[in-house]
Amino acid sequence: MAVASLQRVIQQSSKVILGKEGQIRLALACILARGHLLIEDLPGVGKTMLAHVLARLLGLNFNRIQFTSDMLPADIIGVSVYERDSAKFKFHPGPIFAQLILADEVNRATPKTQSALLEAMEEHQVTAEGETRKLPEPFFVIATQNPSNQVGTFALPESQLDRFLMRIDLGYPDHDAERALLQGADRRDMIGAMDACLNPGELMELQASVRSVHAAPALLDYVQALVEYSRRSPEYANGLSPRAALSLLHAARAWALLEGRDKIIPEDIQAVLPGITGHRLRPRHDGVRHSSIDTARGLINAVAIP
Repeated sequence: MAVASLQRVIQQSSKVILGKEGQIRLALACILARGHLLIEDLPGVGKTMLAHVLARLLGLNFNRIQFTSDMLPADIIGVSVYERDSAKFKFHPGPIFAQLILADEVNRATPKTQSALLEAMEEHQVTAEGETRKLPEPFFVIATQNPSNQVGTFALPESQLDRFLMRIDLGYPDHDAERALLQGADRRDMIGAMDACLNPGELMELQASVRSVHAAPALLDYVQALVEYSRRSPEYANGLSPRAALSLLHAARAWALLEGRDKIIPEDIQAVLPGITGHRLRPRHDGVRHSSIDTARGLINAVAIP
């Protein structure tokens, strides 16, 4: 029943984000695998809208944080304010205290402010003024960023990029999808009229079921072969890390669940591979730039399925 609800999430999302079912499925697989999602693309292609839609349909408490160059870590985490009546400092939580956070245009903030997300993404907690505070569960970050060649951006450090289980891009819609967008209703009104397909408890149950999706030894061999090839290949500056290998396996399990299966097949690994490798594998030679799909296709073509 819950898996059928996931299909409704995909169907309802596709009514708002037109012509992008593949990216919607990847985003949902990322959430099911308990990962964080980075969406990199030009302004105006639907990055923010996708986060709003998923929060609404998954029944999650949602906050949007608009990153700017003058933002401070306290603007995200929160701050203690002295209250005269009680003669004590009281902590006022920042917008990070929500189940789904949209970190909009995250690379417009300085590295110091970007780092405020690191502990939250990794540990699902924040430390402010010497006290650690747990974040609500489930907790996800969907971050959007503009291309790094645009004015006013600060490149995300590799340690921050590696916190994101997947990176996807949306791209321009095709001709038919854009015509339907122009002729259709306002997207914000459509989101406001949507009912949740899941609640947070059901989502957490689905996440638990993802971990039980079976991965045969031959599939683990395939994951290891892909990772080992990336480390040996002269094409890449650095190979995929053990965390990337785990991310690939978790995402493939989630993709299999979306497909209604209780075991992984090689096609599941290949389906999520672009989202896993796009922000982790850099060409060894400067000036060479490949899309995430091209990078994944190179790995798939080079490594035989066991």
